[in-house]
Amino acid sequence: MFLRNAWYVAAWSDEIDSTLRQIKVLGEKICMFRTEAGEVIALEDACPHRKLPLSKGRIKGDTVECGYHGLTFDCAGRCVWAPGGGRIPSAAKVRPYPIHEKYGLVWIWMGNAAIADIEEIIEIPNFDSPDWGINRGAAMELQCNYLLMCDNLLDPTHVAWVHQSSFAAPATKDTPLRVSRTDEGIIVHRWMMDHEPAPFYKKVIEFEGNCDRLQHYEVRYPAHALIRAIFTPAGTGGPDGPLDDKTFVMDSYNFMTPTTETETRYYWFQLRNLRPDDAALSAMMSEDVRAAFEEDRAVLNEVQIGMEERVSAHIDLSIDAGPLRFRRQLQAMIAEEAMLDKKMEG
Repeated sequence: MFLRNAWYVAAWSDEIDSTLRQIKVLGEKICMFRTEAGEVIALEDACPHRKLPLSKGRIKGDTVECGYHGLTFDCAGRCVWAPGGGRIPSAAKVRPYPIHEKYGLVWIWMGNAAIADIEEIIEIPNFDSPDWGINRGAAMELQCNYLLMCDNLLDPTHVAWVHQSSFAAPATKDTPLRVSRTDEGIIVHRWMMDHEPAPFYKKVIEFEGNCDRLQHYEVRYPAHALIRAIFTPAGTGGPDGPLDDKTFVMDSYNFMTPTTETETRYYWFQLRNLRPDDAALSAMMSEDVRAAFEEDRAVLNEVQIGMEERVSAHIDLSIDAGPLRFRRQLQAMIAEEAMLDKKMEG
């Protein structure tokens, strides 16, 4: 089950052009395209006549023509032409989805369109700041339920084993975790003091010697994550530390879009507080981050299979406190939404 009254990432903005494209979100097939003015449109991808996907049809100006019998739909999903010369049936329409572009992403609202509010899209400080650099990669297709990736992004400990050549350091194995709840989601975090920087960050930070390191893992409902890494010279970090002018901050934004119950499309980018115009650094970071995320994908795809085929119950550990709290609260939100929908139908 999914939370429907929420914004999900449908695509990178540069993936959508004036050609018809089918995407899938929460198990629903959606036809997306840009109008002649550049606006992104999202319609139910099924002609109401015989259910041929509209994405198999043709663009006619700012309308979509079905490739089977030519029924033509405007940007609001209304049929404006049908063959036969008679009156167009009142049921000749398809569902339009609210869409908004922000941060180079196309966001889609999957629930009640009447309550879609673009102010609810996650706020990303420093996205347009000239003082911050950015790197990104193509969307990744995961063969697992989206909550497994949410679990992963509330689990700082896994880096010690999954990302040994990139994000891992000895302190990531056993430094205690702190878990807190906000109105938007769950945060799992810890400061690790006076240790050698992890291999990936050693190539980026601009100081020598040991570091104090923050792992801030936060997932917000329904499935948006902020992973904040702070590296500062040893002795300058910690919850009450003054930090240092050499402090490195990387904010990694991660957006999980459930396509089906067992498949997820994963969007990500990183913002950094140094060398914003260094294209070589951005390329290196994108390549190394994607390689690390490929390690996550390999593990989580196998976890999905293992959970589906399990013959005995799985166990939880103390390090699972954050993921378990997130799942419980999200499930409560989904149940509440379903109850409200049922009342409205009644």
